[in-house]
Amino acid sequence: MTQTPLARHARRLVALALMTTAYAFARLPAPAAGARMEAIRQFRFVGEPIAEPPAGEARSIRAVHPSLKHIDAWISAVGAAVALTDLDGDGASNDACLVDPRTDEVILTRVGAGTAAPRALDLGPWVDRRKMAPMGCQPGDYDEDGRVDLLVYFWGRTPVLFMQRGTGGLEFTGRPLVDPDERWFTNAVTRADLDGDGHADLVVANYFPDGAAILDASAGGREAMQASMSRARNGGQKHVFLWTPPSPGGGPVFRRVADAFPADAAGTWTLALAASDLDGDLLPEIYFANDFGPDVLLHNDSRPGQLRFTALHGRRTFGMPRSKVLGGDSFKGMGVDIADMNQDAVPDLFVSNIAAQYALEESHFLFLSNGPASLMRQGIAPYADASETLGLSRSGWAWDAKLDDFDNDGTLEALQAAGFVRGSAGKWAELQELATGNDQVLHDPRSWPRFEAGSDLSGHDHNPFFVRHADGRYYDVAEDVGLGAAATSRGIAIADVDGDGRLDLAIANQWAASTFFANRAPAAGAFLGLRLLRPIDPAQPFAVAAGRPRLDAPAVLAVGAVARVHASGGGTQLREVDGGNGHSGKRSGELHFGLGAAAGAVDVELRWRDETGRPQERPLRLTPGWHTVILGR
Repeated sequence: MTQTPLARHARRLVALALMTTAYAFARLPAPAAGARMEAIRQFRFVGEPIAEPPAGEARSIRAVHPSLKHIDAWISAVGAAVALTDLDGDGASNDACLVDPRTDEVILTRVGAGTAAPRALDLGPWVDRRKMAPMGCQPGDYDEDGRVDLLVYFWGRTPVLFMQRGTGGLEFTGRPLVDPDERWFTNAVTRADLDGDGHADLVVANYFPDGAAILDASAGGREAMQASMSRARNGGQKHVFLWTPPSPGGGPVFRRVADAFPADAAGTWTLALAASDLDGDLLPEIYFANDFGPDVLLHNDSRPGQLRFTALHGRRTFGMPRSKVLGGDSFKGMGVDIADMNQDAVPDLFVSNIAAQYALEESHFLFLSNGPASLMRQGIAPYADASETLGLSRSGWAWDAKLDDFDNDGTLEALQAAGFVRGSAGKWAELQELATGNDQVLHDPRSWPRFEAGSDLSGHDHNPFFVRHADGRYYDVAEDVGLGAAATSRGIAIADVDGDGRLDLAIANQWAASTFFANRAPAAGAFLGLRLLRPIDPAQPFAVAAGRPRLDAPAVLAVGAVARVHASGGGTQLREVDGGNGHSGKRSGELHFGLGAAAGAVDVELRWRDETGRPQERPLRLTPGWHTVILGR
């Protein structure tokens, strides 16, 4: 039947209207002008480069295995890392351990006010720079002598422990975690008391297959890339090291436990991980954020010296895409943080993926608790993704994800490190083609297009800073509060560096200077800060001291201790001492709670395991401000 010109015109108008409507629904809502003005009034960050020692010629790309030369920009996309901690024991978490891929140095420096000459950690005989590169720095008191040590992890070898010796001179002695050495490609490490014996253990998650030669430009043969964009299982392994008492005069001894995790976690390409007690038994569950395949959440039912984990899976409901189900996604997990977002006293999970608009059409995750913790014993993850509803589903190519309260109003903000490879030649078309290719050939580097120096993939993203508005949604206001510069960032470390109750942050940038951002929120509310420490002497009594004083007796950070705060204005906040969760950014182990306009004392419930592994509880009533708590008898 022949259509009249009028009928054809009407059909075109209907099609255009449908397209316009679909486009409107696909776009993220923009914050109202009032929301932006509120953010400008509430938040302000002032950035400055993190001080580094003088260095020679800086690189902008890595030497790689010959079979990977045509994708060396892709291979060179990770390595920037930063941690904030208290190395010198003065009570302030203003010491930074920075990994700079431009020089492959691990740099000890200070952020904020004060003077301290930055210096490079002596990697000594442990590192062959022709084949190895540092990827991150994990602070912790590994031998429990009251001094903070450093664990540095690498591509090309197993991690190395640098034990702090002497008094105040920041002298370190290196010792390998694994002897003899093996070739690992580690991108994520965290500390947690996995077996409930009262001492922090280690989880090490690798990316490329153990034994590969990714950074050896003189090696022969051909290396393998991921075997799938959505179900790859040919990646690195997960390794567990249980803490055991050190011998007299010796360093820490970690017992390596083989096959500690179920098959769901084997061979995944892990970029980030987190450990946190999700069901209230003081045993941490573990979340592996995996590139090229499903993330994995493990329920912990271990006993001292005996590890037992079970993989959990979310329940799919009608209308829920398979990739939105916890444990069933096919997205590119690159960062994870755990905190109670909906204030139901159950931790939630915020996961970064590749969520650039009109790119791979993926999203970030915000898995909110939606059922009783007892479901975990049935293999069910009681969580559902709410990222789209709350405005946290899309931003860019994101890495580290962090949840914290930067204006002390009692509501958590969300921020991410973003960007991949910066250049002048856009490569998204080639990546889209690769992503829709045949898995049978994807593992062979010869099937990959060129991603070389000069390539650009989300190279001009900015690091989003999401603030919750009165309408319940989160909006990215980074450009309004001093965080909106384009970057290719990897790690975010958070600490109250100067003790003023406002959380500051350091951001590690790939192939560029890293930045410290001082929090200058003009109207921050009251806060409660807790430094929870377990004494080395088991006879030391329980004690609370105002502020963050230098300690008279040695103590260790109580990794895994939980604080629940009941503010006088109503509402409950829950936080757990973080042992290194995320991608390559490590926050300090202090706990921070925003109290809003409340100025009176608040009720606090503390829960932890003592040095024998026995669960302990203690109620407190504390005034706003910083407090150091010795979790003794």
